This record gives sequence, structure tokens and C-alpha cells, in this order.
Amino acid sequence: MTLHLPTIETDRLLLRPFQISDSSQVMALAGDRLVYETTFNIPHPYEAGVAEKWIASLASQFHEEKGVTFAITIKRDLVLIGAIGLGATSRHRRAELGYWIGVPYWNQGYCSEAASAVINFGFSELGYHKITSRHMINNPASGRVMEKAGMMLEGVLVDELFKDGQFHTLKVYGILNSDQADGTSVVKERMA
Repeated sequence: MTLHLPTIETDRLLLRPFQISDSSQVMALAGDRLVYETTFNIPHPYEAGVAEKWIASLASQFHEEKGVTFAITIKRDLVLIGAIGLGATSRHRRAELGYWIGVPYWNQGYCSEAASAVINFGFSELGYHKITSRHMINNPASGRVMEKAGMMLEGVLVDELFKDGQFHTLKVYGILNSDQADGTSVVKERMA
């Protein structure tokens, strides 16, 4: 079976495969120090060639069933504003949601809208049982994105990440396919 990179449409967004021609916009947005400070794996400074190499790796990631990454674009003018994806752990039928949005597009609900759509895609099209996501505690906006997408807080990982010479504590969120389908949360019930 040949897999084709999908496109997802929401009310305001078009989530599509990245193209090499996106590299200059990726470098401009992801290269912002504020984006670096809120993410785990984006380098700073964001050097020339990094965006092209990353974009070139995405098709094989999808074809090897290791996950999927979408360019987040505003539907009305197709401006690229960020990235969102699911890193797969196929053996366990789960994935981890990751994303970044360029600073000029923060606090406008774009990331929450994209996260909801990608979670739905992960369950309905890719057959995942569970989707998780993590954020550094100094980035509560990311936690709100996860909550708006229906994810529930599952725990706190103290000093889990070492970045910029210091340890960072992470919050972990999750959602089960069954949670999304019926609007309830087994995790919420367990933690109550």
C-alpha cells in the first residue's frame, strides 16, 4: 500500500505537507529565540540548511510510519505560520503530539485548532489508541493548547529535560481514542 501525505482543512487553517520552498519561512519563524525557548528540539541559532534538511526528512518519516508532520498555514492566504506533527510509536499504537507556531501568530487559537485536527487525524486515519504531549512548565500556553484539544494532565516529570545548562520540569498530557469519541476521560476519572 502506498501512503500519500495528507492535507487537513479546518475552519481557518490548511495543514499540508511541507515543501522545500517553505524553508526560508521555517528558518525565519523557528529561528526566533522565543520559539526556541518554548520547545525541546529546535536549535538556536537556526543555521542555514537546517530547515531544508528537516523538510527533506519528513516524507520518509511518514512513509516509514514513524509519524507525520504538517505545515500549518492560514487558509485565506496560505501563509505558513508553524508546524505540527505526531511522532509514532507504532508498536504501542500511540503517538506524541509536537508543535511550534511563529511568534507573530501566538495567542490567536491557531495551535489549538491545528492540535484538535491532528489528534482527530491520528485516531481516525492512523489508528492510534493514545496521543500524548509534553510541555515545559514555564510554557503554560502550550498546556492550554493541549487542554483545548481535549487532552488531560497525566503527570509531572521533574527535571526531565536538560537545556541551556539547567533542568526543566515537564507536564504530560494524554488523550485516548475512546476519550475523544465519547467526550469522557478515563484519566480524569482515575485522577479524581
